Amino acid sequence: MIELELWYLVLLPLLFAAGWWLRGVDARQRGGDGDSGPRAYFRGLNYLLNEQPDKAIDAFIEVVRLDPETVDLHFALGNLFRRRGEVDRAVRIHTHLLNRADLPARSRAEALAELGQDFLKGGLLDRAEESFTRLLDEPRHRTDALRALLRIYQMEREWGKAIEIARRLEREAGESSHAQVAHFHCESAEKALADKDEDGARTHLEQAMKVNRKSVRAAILAGDLAVRRGQGEEAIDHWRRIVELNPEYLPLVAGRLADALDAAGRRAEALNFLRRSLLDHPSIDLLDIVHGRVAAWETPAAADTLLRDELQRHPSLLGFERLLASRAGAAFGDAPVEQLRALIQAQARKLARYRCSKCGFRAREFHWQCPGCTSWDSYPPRRIEELDAQ
Repeated sequence: MIELELWYLVLLPLLFAAGWWLRGVDARQRGGDGDSGPRAYFRGLNYLLNEQPDKAIDAFIEVVRLDPETVDLHFALGNLFRRRGEVDRAVRIHTHLLNRADLPARSRAEALAELGQDFLKGGLLDRAEESFTRLLDEPRHRTDALRALLRIYQMEREWGKAIEIARRLEREAGESSHAQVAHFHCESAEKALADKDEDGARTHLEQAMKVNRKSVRAAILAGDLAVRRGQGEEAIDHWRRIVELNPEYLPLVAGRLADALDAAGRRAEALNFLRRSLLDHPSIDLLDIVHGRVAAWETPAAADTLLRDELQRHPSLLGFERLLASRAGAAFGDAPVEQLRALIQAQARKLARYRCSKCGFRAREFHWQCPGCTSWDSYPPRRIEELDAQ
């Protein structure tokens, strides 16, 4: 791929040079001088072929001075440098174009947009933000600039600004962002909870549920906040709604709901809820939750019986790994059993991950936003083994 892009870098100037040569022939026929430009072109090509891109840039900048109509060549070269990860060279090309006093307004805005992309690619978020903010006054670039700013504010975790930009995109471009904005409010609520600002967290969660009434994350956090405030029944109500409306998210709330019921003196109800949930909506994570609570609230023997019964109904490598782990003490000193357990554990670790449905990024923990492609709600709350078995 790198070699192919290098040939693109060579072929693009060659094509422009051919066009220039043809125009030079016409100019000479009319008595003009078309020799200076091609010499600068071929000097730049020579530098490229000899892997001297900085000198090549100087040569192509000289071409622009000789013929201002070569702006498109510089946009193409800048984009290719950026694609190759040579952001500093892309910045240099686009900055030169932007600083030209004779550059038309349309091309100037284009150069500013490309420069913003250069900074974004290089992780210079402050400078990228400045570039895209300047483009908000350009009708042709405003929507793309808003999208870029939304991405930047998410990367910077500036959730208030992200909410503002998302709403502006909805007004001006008709791009629905209810689910995203709800997540932005949830992020703000989590920060408020970390800062012990319970009132601020409650305000953000109310806004999240107002924007997206189906937000599972907001309901989970609302339950967490209720528990912190000693409002156990309110927490139970929030989590029960998730169980009823979005049972696929049971693994995320079953433990919370069971513990809240137990704290309210309703342990039998909690155990009945867990066992029924496992029968109706089996999953590996839910099995872990139910096994742990049964072992703690009843007996380890009852937990092992539940684990064996569940594995008969729904066999899984991760489930068998749990069973071996629960029997580790009884098998201590049995070398073949220990080796088998080690082999199963190694394979189970590969399957005990979550996988983004958009980009395939794998993670040990569940994420509301994919760390790989930054998509929201792209992680099913199930492990890879379960997803592949569907």
